[in-house]
This record gives sequence, structure tokens and C-alpha cells, in this order.
Amino acid sequence: MAVKSYGAHILRGGGAYKPRISSYSFQGLGEEGLKLLKKAGEIANMPVVTEIVNPEHLDLIIEYVDILQIGTRNSQNFELLKRVGQTSKPVILKRGMCMTIKEWLMSAEYILSEGNRNVILCERGVRTFETATRNTLDLSAILVLKEETHLPVIVDPSHATGYAKYVGAMAWAAVAAGADGIMIEVHPQPEKAFFDGPQSLNFKSFGEIMEKIHQLAQVIGRN
Repeated sequence: MAVKSYGAHILRGGGAYKPRISSYSFQGLGEEGLKLLKKAGEIANMPVVTEIVNPEHLDLIIEYVDILQIGTRNSQNFELLKRVGQTSKPVILKRGMCMTIKEWLMSAEYILSEGNRNVILCERGVRTFETATRNTLDLSAILVLKEETHLPVIVDPSHATGYAKYVGAMAWAAVAAGADGIMIEVHPQPEKAFFDGPQSLNFKSFGEIMEKIHQLAQVIGRN
């Protein structure tokens, strides 16, 4: 309810099935997490999205969510891409951490070629030699994608930077560059989050960023 009050349109759960680098890290709540996500979406009257990591989970997940997400580590899992392409659910396809734009678009083609035309591309930064941020956010990808494809492009400054203090500036830059949407991680108490706490905003910070996004959009003639 808080994020919706500040202008959010879609609710993304942190992952009922979450791929983690460490096998000992929190990896989601499975079907129970899907039930909670759907309930939250119904209460807030918002469509919900969660990540799918295993083709065997697809039939279960589509019962609960409105949008599927393919994470960076599965962006070239071609069997998974083909399976979600056989559904009618919109798919957010995140860029692979070391993926060129051409490779990214080829992954999108796996979904499109199966009949699902509802693909949303999500720039989330690429892995470089830089360590000051979690990844290196490639805002120029927005411009290239707008020339190369008709698909909508959104940006995830939370995973790109890895630090909440940088999220606002990168979100504003993405809007100025022509992004169709922004994916921002929010938690009521980021210091207590099971994962990705350092990059998550609290409600107050999210509200402040959203206010400036609306102001910026008006200045550059966007809504």
C-alpha cells in the first residue's frame, strides 16, 4: 500500500524461488511465497511479478502471478525461455551480467518465437572491472534498444548499483534517457531484509525519489 501510494504500478516479490550464489543463502518460500505475493497484490490492487528459475515450476507460478521475470543468471537458459514463450504472461527479461545487447535480443527472440509477444527488457547493469558499485549500469543500452526493437525497456538501478544511496540518481538518469519504467527495491526495514538490504530503499526514501521522477518527467515532456 505504501509503494502504491507513492506511484508504483506493479508489485515485484523478491523471489518465491530465488537463485543465490551461496547455497546457504535464503532462497525464497516457494509456493507459500507465491500465495503471500498474490494476497498482497489483491489487497493493494496491483499486478504482481516474480522470478522463475525452473521450467518445472511454471504451471504453479502462473496460477499466482501476472508477470514472469527471467533473472540475469537465466537470461540464456534457452529451455526456460522457450517455456515462458509458450505462455501468455508478460515476461520481464533481465540482461545477463556479461551479455551484449545483441545476445540479449537473441534471448528475447527465444520467447517471441514461441508466440509470446509480451516481452519487457530490463537493463540491470553488466559486470565490469569496476568494484565501487555492484555492476556498471549501461544507460546507453536504452537508446540502442529503442532503435533496434519495439519492446519496452525498463531499468533496475537497485541491482545495478548495489547501494541505496545511488538508486535515486540512476533512476532519474534512466527516465531522462527514455526508459519506459523503473524497477526499485523497497523494504520497510532494509537493515532486516533477508537479502539485498543494502540496495533497498525504505518507504520515505522511495517516496522522495518518486516525487523527483514525476518532476523530471514533466520537465522533459514525459508522463
